[in-house]
Amino acid sequence: MEVIAGKRFTRATKYIRAAVIITSVAAIFISLLLASLILFARALGAPPLAVPQSTLFYSGDGEIIGESDNGQKRYWVDLEEISPALIDATIAVEDRGFYRHHGFDIKRIAGAILADIKAMAKVQGASTITQQYARNLYLGHDKTWNRKMNEAFYTIRLETNYSKNEILEGYLNTIYYGHGAYGIQAASQYYYGKDAKDLTLAEASLIAGIPKGPSSYSPFLNMENAKKRQKVVLQAMKDEGKITNELAKKEISFPLVFKRGHKTVDRKVAPYFQDAVMQALKSQLDMDDRTIELGGLKVYTTLDKRTQEVAESTFNNVIEETSDIQAALVSMSPKTGEVKAMVGGRDYAKTPYNRAIQAIRQPGSTMKPLLYYAALEKGFTPATTLRSELMTFQYDDGKSSYTPHNFNHQYADSEITMAQALALSDNVFAVKTHMFLGERALMDTARRFGITTKMSQVPSLALGTSGVRVIEMVNAYNLFANGGREVKPVLIKKIENHKGEVIFEHRTERQQILNPDRAFVMTQMLTGIFDPKLNGYTKVTGSSIIPQLTRKYAGKSGTTETDSWMIGYTPELVTGVWAGYDNAKKITVPAEKTYAKNIWAQFMEESLENKPVKKFKQTDNVVGVYINPANGKLATENCPVKRMTYFVKGTEPTEVCTEHLSEGKTHHSKEKNQEKETWYKRLFNFWGD
Repeated sequence: MEVIAGKRFTRATKYIRAAVIITSVAAIFISLLLASLILFARALGAPPLAVPQSTLFYSGDGEIIGESDNGQKRYWVDLEEISPALIDATIAVEDRGFYRHHGFDIKRIAGAILADIKAMAKVQGASTITQQYARNLYLGHDKTWNRKMNEAFYTIRLETNYSKNEILEGYLNTIYYGHGAYGIQAASQYYYGKDAKDLTLAEASLIAGIPKGPSSYSPFLNMENAKKRQKVVLQAMKDEGKITNELAKKEISFPLVFKRGHKTVDRKVAPYFQDAVMQALKSQLDMDDRTIELGGLKVYTTLDKRTQEVAESTFNNVIEETSDIQAALVSMSPKTGEVKAMVGGRDYAKTPYNRAIQAIRQPGSTMKPLLYYAALEKGFTPATTLRSELMTFQYDDGKSSYTPHNFNHQYADSEITMAQALALSDNVFAVKTHMFLGERALMDTARRFGITTKMSQVPSLALGTSGVRVIEMVNAYNLFANGGREVKPVLIKKIENHKGEVIFEHRTERQQILNPDRAFVMTQMLTGIFDPKLNGYTKVTGSSIIPQLTRKYAGKSGTTETDSWMIGYTPELVTGVWAGYDNAKKITVPAEKTYAKNIWAQFMEESLENKPVKKFKQTDNVVGVYINPANGKLATENCPVKRMTYFVKGTEPTEVCTEHLSEGKTHHSKEKNQEKETWYKRLFNFWGD
């Protein structure tokens, strides 16, 4: 018996020794495997933490005006910009051992396995914050062994390459909180209308419970479940020693104020402008759609919110609701080219077609200032005279003819000055000038002013019969307003990526394109459309809006059968307005013909309200003299009308107006007699007393 017992003992010892050896080998193998995984994870380096994020658009003063519309709201904020209460609540309810484990909570895993075995079903999860973050970043939510193995590997990679705070920050910025809100910043804005850093304990404890089941614990879908979940969160915080029992009871009953809706899209600010920014990102900066939509960019634009609001309200005030006419507006800073306001149509919801940057329409007489600048370069001056009369022009080697007509078929039938021709918008004078300069001169000048659309070398080009874009035409007037320095329309000041790194910043490089003296002379000529002293055979073209204006402006209106324009400026703001039908239908309703001018006048006055009045800065090589507007000669005290007019030094008129000398002598003699008569009467009355 003893022999048998000894054999059994020896056999048992062998089994135990074998088991120990196998276990040791297995432990060593597992340790080596884990060590290899960790080394491999380190060798691969840090996995990228970039996640799809909404691109945000900011106004010129840094206020959010919109975002990329992809159905998912994703914003990234630093851990320091998240409420400590939310951080504590999340860790307490999701992963109490977060700062103690290395990606896996063995005790929780063992407990979950036992609970699942006992219930014969999966009833308890054991995923840590790191595991959930790995799943959100790189994997789906399918329940397969392959996914679980990948999740474990990515968890190791995250833990070996990032700090706990970096992992927690990433997790809180990517977890889904329901209603399209990814990350705590989007969720805070959606549920409470505030930033994540401003969440109270009551707000944080409720929102921290939502990720477990957004469709079950959203307060907007099931308030009762949401409050039960909040109670679980507060209890977990109490168990972790983050809050007292009394505070937990107080916060569960604290009334919450919800502000449902994503903060940035309650109302899309300046939708036409934002579309133009999106187009600029693609065409000017070569960004693809995915980068724009989900790149987490911060796009700082040039938009001035108040100026934009003035533009939109002016459209509503001026254009009758029953009218089908369309309109567009662009307002810019002449010094930088920055677009401060843009309206591409009357109702973006009905038609997102942006007429401010896409439509090509006939500019009419707004083209004349470019023509007359070319004339100044060829020796013309504001006092140059040509005869205004009905006439026909031959062109194309005599094969074709063209007969321009003035508005209402009115003509001076005498010579008028270029200054008056511009103020009255005399078409004959313009075509004569155009033909004298040569038909290519205006087209070449327009290119220097930044006009890129196709133009025809015909006599009618002087009257704006070749189409242009509103934004280009407004930018052309920038050159007059800023003294002749080249600027281009600017919509974007700066772009930051999701890390806050500046990847683009606009820098204005202003090249002198025009002669500054001639640019100033043109500006002073363009003030003439608002000056009744230049009235002649008809009134100046800005006469209808003069009563609305409280400061000095320069500008030009333009009218064709299908298009109505007004472009004008001060030293700090250039604005252009177009009105017309999309199908190029004739404008026949009298009120519709005045929309462009009235929108422009009201917009400029309100935009510049309470701002100091700035004068156009006279250049050193310019001189101002009083002339008789009717003939361009130096005015005398006898001239009934005289107007200060500016010339490049050496080009001012030297001939004195003599038309009113005899009238002046007679008038002077009458005044002397009246003076004597009055003196004698006074003397007689004195002695009579």
